[in-house]
Amino acid sequence: MCLYICVGANSQSFANTGALVTCVKNFPESRGIVLGLLKGFVGLSGAIFTQLYLAVYGDDAKSLVLLIAWLPAAVSVVFVHTIRIMPYARRRPGDADPHNGPFYCFLYISAALAAFLLVMIVVEQRVAFSHAAYAAGAAALLLILFLPLAVVVKEEVKLFIEKQRSLRSPPTSIAVEKPESETAAPQPKLQNLNSKPRSSCMARMLKPPARGEDYSILQALVSVDMLVLFFATICGVGGTLTAIDNMGQIGQSLGYPAKSINTFVSLISIWNYAGRVTAGFVSEIFLARYKFPRPLMLTLVLLLACVGHLLITFGVPQSLYAASVVIGFCFGAQWPLLFAIISEVFGLKYYSTLYNFGSVASPIGSYILNVRVAGHLYDVEAAKQSPGGGGGGGGDTTCIGVQCFKASFLIITATTVLGAVVSLVLVWRTRKFYRSDIYARFKDVGFTSAAAAAAAEAEVPIESGGKQGGAEEEVGVNGKSSEEEVVNGCKG
Repeated sequence: MCLYICVGANSQSFANTGALVTCVKNFPESRGIVLGLLKGFVGLSGAIFTQLYLAVYGDDAKSLVLLIAWLPAAVSVVFVHTIRIMPYARRRPGDADPHNGPFYCFLYISAALAAFLLVMIVVEQRVAFSHAAYAAGAAALLLILFLPLAVVVKEEVKLFIEKQRSLRSPPTSIAVEKPESETAAPQPKLQNLNSKPRSSCMARMLKPPARGEDYSILQALVSVDMLVLFFATICGVGGTLTAIDNMGQIGQSLGYPAKSINTFVSLISIWNYAGRVTAGFVSEIFLARYKFPRPLMLTLVLLLACVGHLLITFGVPQSLYAASVVIGFCFGAQWPLLFAIISEVFGLKYYSTLYNFGSVASPIGSYILNVRVAGHLYDVEAAKQSPGGGGGGGGDTTCIGVQCFKASFLIITATTVLGAVVSLVLVWRTRKFYRSDIYARFKDVGFTSAAAAAAAEAEVPIESGGKQGGAEEEVGVNGKSSEEEVVNGCKG
């Protein structure tokens, strides 16, 4: 059984890595939005599987395992050929932000899907559904789930029409580049004269490139930025995941009705989705408009999670509903922020490896705070309430009262605050990086910067009226005009 669980758990990592890393590399200037959407759909996947299971098999636990076995495999086989790296179209300064229109359509569709699941979950807790009603609900669910394909088809048709139109229209200008043979020929001699002994692997590992450039795997893993981010994520994700895993027992210990417990436990996936898409879209918008650093957004999410932990700690009457919303939201919000920060600070060359390294924070935090802290302290309190107070009966230990999780969530709250404080170190270290244009390497700024430098050096204006019709004269990289470069090009 452990082998089966290991294989099944790792299969999710393969699917996540293939889809998420590919999409981030295809849309690097919208990575926060992409991560929020993809992780948001992952957050809804549990509720989606529940509805499909009830529609196909009804209430049959063995069939649930069968559904989990064949459905993801079938979907992967059908759509595997769509997961591929596409050439990224660089844009010049002043062009409109690309790709975001379709992404907002995806956002609205996913919000409609989440709202539909929310209604279905609440109604199913109060009304007995027939198998036909479950089938009708699943049909509506699948219709919403496949609506993004319509957006994709529409966008592809639009791009095809624009491509055909651009092929029919004549080019407005022609830029001639200087042949590489004239400039690249002397380089081997210079390299031989200035050659230096290669530094050792350890020296390269401890001298990483600038933030935003492509780190090697070892450079990223031993960097202070990664260690700080990893520790803060362990504190934040570990605490929220502990609360989610124990939400049923928390509700039972605080005296909530069983039906209410089932409702807000089922709705955690909806709040998880809301946190993921909100963090992805809001952090991307704030970063683009106000240069608001993503690590600071992570700090705010960790502080907000402390509110949910404190509501559980003190057992405020009827507060578990609000606590489940806050904790589910914060748990989901941390993932797109974590993965976006890793991609921005350490580059995309080894992003698949670094992405999965960041995911390791979840089991580590869950083991420390869930198993070693919450589980142990809950058993201690339950043993005190068992007959005889010794807890040696070995039967089902159930704890009732605020004190069951009070000590655990005081520790979890303190740990989350520590994670927020540690994340401020990353905010301080990356403040200059996030004030700059972190997506500059994905923009076609080579011509503009070269033309401006050449014009300043040779005192030649970029726009010249010497041509007929007042056309713009393109300036080469060495202060030469396009006409001079054409002459040089003819020599080749």
